[in-house]
Amino acid sequence: MTNNPPPPGAVTRRGLLTGATAAAGLGLAGCGSASEAFSGETTVKQWNLLAGSDGAIMTSMHDQFTAETGIGLQATTFAWGTPFYTKLVMGASGGNAADVATIHLSRLGSLSPDTLLDSIGLDELTDAGLNPEDFPSSIWERCFADDRLYAVPIDTHALVNFYNRTICEQAGVLNPDGTLLETHGVEEYFDLLRAVKDVTGEYGTSLDTNAGWRQFWAWYRQQDGEWIFHEDGYELDDDKALVAIETMWRMADEGLCPRIADGAQCAANFENGAGGLVQVGNWEITRFRAFDEAQGLDFSITEMPDFFGNRRTQGDCHSYALPRHNAWDEEVRAATVEYISWMLQHSFEWGAGAGHTPAYLPVTESEEYQSLQPNAEYSGVVENVQFDPDVWFSGSAARLAVDVAQTLVGVYSGATTPEQALDTIKTQAQTLVDLPNPVD
Repeated sequence: MTNNPPPPGAVTRRGLLTGATAAAGLGLAGCGSASEAFSGETTVKQWNLLAGSDGAIMTSMHDQFTAETGIGLQATTFAWGTPFYTKLVMGASGGNAADVATIHLSRLGSLSPDTLLDSIGLDELTDAGLNPEDFPSSIWERCFADDRLYAVPIDTHALVNFYNRTICEQAGVLNPDGTLLETHGVEEYFDLLRAVKDVTGEYGTSLDTNAGWRQFWAWYRQQDGEWIFHEDGYELDDDKALVAIETMWRMADEGLCPRIADGAQCAANFENGAGGLVQVGNWEITRFRAFDEAQGLDFSITEMPDFFGNRRTQGDCHSYALPRHNAWDEEVRAATVEYISWMLQHSFEWGAGAGHTPAYLPVTESEEYQSLQPNAEYSGVVENVQFDPDVWFSGSAARLAVDVAQTLVGVYSGATTPEQALDTIKTQAQTLVDLPNPVD
């Protein structure tokens, strides 16, 4: 997360949102008949923030979509994080954004769905071949605001645990079937890391110390910690938060993970064998596969270790949303929903190639996906994903995660004690509470 400016502008939602109200959802004639009607003349405009290796998988799927359906697709990728969401807010406020955008589901509330997004009719989805029961209920419920559907989930992506089989075998931490030993509690996992460090001579695991929010939130939520925000302040369990931060401190202090490593160095530590494990997002599977093909890297993936009685982990969902339109062209609207349906029904490629776990259950529950390795080994992460706190300045690439991560850099480096970090995080949180919502 390198883009850390404050939320956009001081312009109010009501000052921006003039113009006609978006048209209500238009019905579809069904997948096959809709595709035939478009005859290659209708173009769907799509905006996304997938600039990483998973973006190449998406591009391949887009090429297949246009070839199969005859629907034109104009896809534009913006810089991840704040630049993308700023562009989306400004475009939607004028009713002139893309037809469909790929967003993080954790950011749905901050996008003021009632004014910046168009709702999606359930009849539109069912006509296109999608049904509510096709998605995990815990994720599907998050796609609504004021009882209206504003997002359709694409996947679950989360902080997971990659491991080098060669190193872990030498360390004696593999099961007979070659999977990583399951540990219970911080001490058991630290023992595993110590055994791995004895083999690597450097670290047990690699971490991106600039992205400590993910570890903090995973280990706080494993303790059932809640962070609830309200108009004037928030409720945070100081004791549980301190335990999570102390875990980070101990891991770095003992040299079980790097004190300083950005995203690139974090991955490199795993590739060059400096760390036998690495806690990163599942999307890094494409990078490590490429390294395996070039130089050899026998790796697999499992869920976040059980530190505090469960395997909860920080994560999110990529989702499709419809930016507000001053007026919808009926054919474009139908083609847009057709695009959403096609991408979900073909999301096996998204899971296999990009590492994300498809949200579309007919794919993830299929025999083909359940036999897919290493994806099937961490497919249970869907039930353990913990979304960021529910408040407008939270979610992927939002201020809360960015500010907390900056503070936790000092914990990993040894410059900031856990107690000092917690005090700073609480001050940062109150500062965010006191900010006006820029789209309110």
